[in-house]
Amino acid sequence: MFNKSHPKKEIKRKKKDNLQNLLRRVYERFVKIRGQPREIALGFALGIFIGMTPTIGIQIPIAVFFAAIFKWSKISAAFGVWITNPLSAPFIYSITYIVGSKLLGLKAPVTLPDELAWAVIKQMVSSAPRILGALTIGGILIGLPLAILSYYLSFAAVNKYQQSIKAKVAAQKARLANTKERVKKKIRKGRKKK
Repeated sequence: MFNKSHPKKEIKRKKKDNLQNLLRRVYERFVKIRGQPREIALGFALGIFIGMTPTIGIQIPIAVFFAAIFKWSKISAAFGVWITNPLSAPFIYSITYIVGSKLLGLKAPVTLPDELAWAVIKQMVSSAPRILGALTIGGILIGLPLAILSYYLSFAAVNKYQQSIKAKVAAQKARLANTKERVKKKIRKGRKKK
């Protein structure tokens, strides 16, 4: 007998596997960025911080610009900005707005109207500075601790990866030196026999 729930479970499992594979590939690409772990981690933290600000659309240029000024990793800064992606942006901006509006003492949350009329558009434009202010303040308050946390986590990840690569290279060099020494001994033995 055919079980109808089985294909749904299989689809769920595949989606979970695809997400895990995607996250693993992103992590692997991140730790393989060239540079000093400190510079990479600082660039990433900068990107995370800028990703929390309401500068969507120009976040990557801003992050790369400041990373270049501070001589941090521009690639990891651009990488960090992707915290604000199409899937996470509504969640992030909702939270930053709530935090910012609470701090600024804004009473009425901004609600989207059912219909767009000229008066509604005018009211929305007049609310823009208040909304932008709340998003900015909330983004800074949430972005700073996230940037600090991301610095330490990314530093640890990149440093661990680079140390493992250095250990592998050192082991290869030792094996190569050992092989080279054995070949030299065989050559010497062969010359002595003649």
